[in-house]
Amino acid sequence: MAVAVLVSLLGAAACGGSEEPGPPRWRVEVIGSSPHDPGAFTQGLEVVDGVRYESTGMWGVSSARAADQATGAETARVDLPDPMFGEGMTRAGAIVWQLTWKDEVAIARDPVTLAETGRTRYEGEGWGLCAQPQRLVMSDGTPTLTFRDPVTFAKTGSVTLTGYRDPKPNELDCAPDGTVYANNYPSDEILRIDPDTGQVLAVIEAGGLLSRGERAGTDVLNGIAHLPGTDRFLLTGKYWPRLFEVRFVPK
Repeated sequence: MAVAVLVSLLGAAACGGSEEPGPPRWRVEVIGSSPHDPGAFTQGLEVVDGVRYESTGMWGVSSARAADQATGAETARVDLPDPMFGEGMTRAGAIVWQLTWKDEVAIARDPVTLAETGRTRYEGEGWGLCAQPQRLVMSDGTPTLTFRDPVTFAKTGSVTLTGYRDPKPNELDCAPDGTVYANNYPSDEILRIDPDTGQVLAVIEAGGLLSRGERAGTDVLNGIAHLPGTDRFLLTGKYWPRLFEVRFVPK
C-alpha cells in the first residue's frame, strides 16, 4: 500500500499535480410538462413575444414552425425544400433566421408567417443559433462558437470553448443575463457558457426527463428556450413526446 501511494504521488508530481476541477454541476428542477409533436426532429427552440418558434430537421420533412406559447396552438408552418436539412433557428428583431445542416444556407423568414424573405450563404455546417441584442451566436459541431451580424448574417468573430472536456455545442439559447446555454451533443448535459470568453461556467445534468417507456424511439435532448420574464426554460428533444418547463438549479 505504501509503495502504491508513493507511486501515485510521484505520478501526480510528474504531471504537475492533480487535475483542475471542472465547472460546477447544476441540476434540472421540473415545473411541469406539455405535449410535444413526437414526429418533430427538434433542432431549434425559442420563445419571443409569446410565440414559440421551432425548427425541425431530417431530409424531406424539415420545417419552420410557430405556435402560441400560452395555448400551444400552431400559428404557422413552412416546409423546407427537399433535400435541405433544417437546423437551429432564432428571431432577431424583424427576421427569423433558420440554419441548414450541410447546405451552407441561412434562410431569413417573416416572424409572423415564416415565409422566406431571403437567403445567404456561410461556410461549414449549421447546428445551433440564438440571438443576443447586437449579434447572433452560432454553433457548427465543433468547440467554436461563431458570431454573426443579425441583419446580414456576416461573420463578425468567434470564440473557442474552454474549461470543459470535449465540448460539442448543439442547440443554443441566448439568456437575458448574457450567457449562452448549449446542448452538449450527444449527451444529456447542457453547458452554461460565457460567450465573451468561451468559458464553460456550469454543466447542467438534464438526464431522466423522459421515462424509460417514453424514451423508446426518441433521439437526443435538443431544444432550450428561456421563458421571457421568468427564471424558467423549456426543454425538449428530437422526437420527444413532451416539452418540459424547468429551472436550472445549482447543486
